[in-house]
Amino acid sequence: MPEKLICGFDEAGRGPLAGPVTAGAVILPADFPVEILNDSKKLSEKKRIAAEKIIMEKACWGLGIVDHKTIDEMNILKASMYAMKLAYESMIKKLPEWLSKQNIKDCWISAITDGTSVPDIPGIELRCEPKADANYPSVMAASIIAKVERDKIMCEMDALYPAYGYAKHKGYPTSAHRKICREIGPSPIQRLTFKY
Repeated sequence: MPEKLICGFDEAGRGPLAGPVTAGAVILPADFPVEILNDSKKLSEKKRIAAEKIIMEKACWGLGIVDHKTIDEMNILKASMYAMKLAYESMIKKLPEWLSKQNIKDCWISAITDGTSVPDIPGIELRCEPKADANYPSVMAASIIAKVERDKIMCEMDALYPAYGYAKHKGYPTSAHRKICREIGPSPIQRLTFKY
């Protein structure tokens, strides 16, 4: 009998005015310590980083990143779904080795994404559910790796463009972020289709 594996999807960075959108795809092993998980927004930065390390050690995972230019070209919803597809493709490459370590001989994948849309991935069972990142451990895990990786990128962007304060607000539409954009113009990673 094939074993059912739950793949969780989630993204980080739909709301910001700058930077990429990132997405995670995660299948957790049966013995994963789910007590360390939560919706990434409800965990402290320290707990997110610690949880990400364990997810990357124990789970089968993938990360997708779609840059600000592609977001402007295809819109944020399509870019978020594309990031999930990229995350899934990254995860699938690791799956055979991970299954071998888990001693799983035969399986099928059922995937769930947070929200009201699903990525275009043929060959797997896909469904979406609002607040899935608060109810399904694999979606929580995907939320965590997407958030931690995007925050790292925005801190790197802060070093390149220090005037914009990206390390502090991560590109979200704070009053300080909007003000600096109006004063000195958009940064090179600004989403130009977003109102700032």
